[in-house]
Amino acid sequence: MRLCDYLFVGIDLHKLTHTAMVLDSCGKELGTITFDNVPTDFSKLERKVKKCIQKMKLSQGVEVEAFYCLENAYGYGRALAVWLIDKGYIVKDVNPALSNRQAKHRAMYRKSDEDDARAIAMAGIHEFNKLPDACPLDEYWSIQQLVHRRDTIMNQRVRLVNQLHEQLHRAYPYYKEFFQDISRPTALHFFETYPSRKYLIGVSVDDIREELLPVSHNKCSSKVCQNIYEIVSADTSKVCEYQDSRDIVTRGIISDIQHSDKMLAEIDSELERLYKELGLTLATMPGMKIIMSMKLIAEIGDIRRFKSSEKLARYAGIAPMPYGSAGKNKDYATKQGNRRLQATIYYLAVQQIQISPSGKPRNPYFRNYYAQKLLEGKNPKQALICISRKLVKVIYAMLKNKTAYVMPEALESKEDKVSDSCDVTKEAS
Repeated sequence: MRLCDYLFVGIDLHKLTHTAMVLDSCGKELGTITFDNVPTDFSKLERKVKKCIQKMKLSQGVEVEAFYCLENAYGYGRALAVWLIDKGYIVKDVNPALSNRQAKHRAMYRKSDEDDARAIAMAGIHEFNKLPDACPLDEYWSIQQLVHRRDTIMNQRVRLVNQLHEQLHRAYPYYKEFFQDISRPTALHFFETYPSRKYLIGVSVDDIREELLPVSHNKCSSKVCQNIYEIVSADTSKVCEYQDSRDIVTRGIISDIQHSDKMLAEIDSELERLYKELGLTLATMPGMKIIMSMKLIAEIGDIRRFKSSEKLARYAGIAPMPYGSAGKNKDYATKQGNRRLQATIYYLAVQQIQISPSGKPRNPYFRNYYAQKLLEGKNPKQALICISRKLVKVIYAMLKNKTAYVMPEALESKEDKVSDSCDVTKEAS
């Protein structure tokens, strides 16, 4: 591949329209076009690029090929990337940091769609042999959409539960003594049926139990119903005015929570199906469930994008950033990288060092490794980052080879070594 054999097409991507600029290998502008972000308009770009290629052939007598550079080909430009790939063109994904660097190389910084498209094309020229191919695979894109939708619903559900607490605090001052978790199906059904105390007038303990048994799958005990009945009967606080209006709000909030639970169940079921379809094995690791596995996949995508675990660690923002000058070098933690992926791996690291109530560690290897890092003088957060770095290697190997997790032998901590040496000394004496 020679640089002079290509025309570089930088495309600035947006929700409604895309702007493309065509440059030759020397950075000379040959044409610009703005077209709608719909498949029926993509042919306009193709025709424009073909005209530029024909112009180069007539003026310079050289045959060149289009080299398409898309900034974030997995977002608004996904449809265009798929269309171009299906047509057989070379399509590369340009990191926004690269195009931003090119934009700042000008003597005076300018900001427009044409300027951004030129910066993207220049990034393609300067990073000609380094840019990754755009591979918008449908399975990973669908997983990402499902996971992000699930996170949105979960955040919305938290807000709804907080709103429900606010309403129940006025309707039932002692509502927290009814159920351990008011967002569970049995509790939601109770408060939907009896949103305030007036609905329990003339209702017996048996009536409450009969109402809750089907929802709780016959697990609601008479003791729970008796407790609710006694608390409500003993409550002599004054009922606030316009409680009927607030009951409508309470029932509406409960309906929204129930709808959220239904959507979450559908999404979780689909994620489990995709997990099995892709032949993943991440859930075999202690502390890792299928949903967390799919969160990792949503951010990592196709593991073949990364040549090594070091590349994946840098992408996640877990690898240290070296800083050096005048022969003095030091590594620092970086705030760059994929923060969603970094947060998920950090949470997984926390799970690895958990200890059960009986005192048994979930993962003895990582628990001892964590203890060693603390003895070396690292604080808990730094030790967890070290575990995260090791987990990246494990995750990379499991995804690359599709192998199940094998529990390594527990490391011997420094405390154990010290105690063993003391015992040997005592025996010798």
